[in-house]
Amino acid sequence: MLNKLRPQVKRFTDPIAQNIRIDPNIITIIGLLISLLAAYLFSQRELLWGAVMILLSGFFDVIDGAVARNHSRQTIFGGILDSTADRFADAFIIIGIIAGGYVNWIWGILALHAAFSVSYVRARAEVDGVQCDVGIAERAERLVILLLGAFLAYLLQMDFIMTLAVLLVLVLGYITVAQRLYHSYKQLNP
Repeated sequence: MLNKLRPQVKRFTDPIAQNIRIDPNIITIIGLLISLLAAYLFSQRELLWGAVMILLSGFFDVIDGAVARNHSRQTIFGGILDSTADRFADAFIIIGIIAGGYVNWIWGILALHAAFSVSYVRARAEVDGVQCDVGIAERAERLVILLLGAFLAYLLQMDFIMTLAVLLVLVLGYITVAQRLYHSYKQLNP
């Protein structure tokens, strides 16, 4: 859903990206390392700083592609690296939230499975020629949910808000998987 805002986001990121001379793959790796820092901070029960690191990691995730586009440095490997880094970042963040005691490990693992399944269904569908960027909770939405959950839990001093955020990621993730499977079925069986 938030992917529909890409044209507006590009108006913000393109001017920034035009001034960045760093290899976009390095930017991807920096964003991944920041997500690892977010995980560590969540594991240490530092909700505010964990949320700030999710925000910063998300910025790097957006800006790497903008740098690649603006400097004509888009590569197939860069796309693979970016997608792989996204999966690792998702895992780091949710594992950090579990380690911090904000959510039962079973719910956390299921939320992670839902997130991975959303990406897998899209990748698998697109191998067979089905454009599959549909669904209520793509990666951006999931990160926003965790980010807002962390900020609210910090501000209100209510840890259970993080539990609710992870459960929301879990439920919306599986709904998105179902939406993508249905979309793929309809595209393959008109």
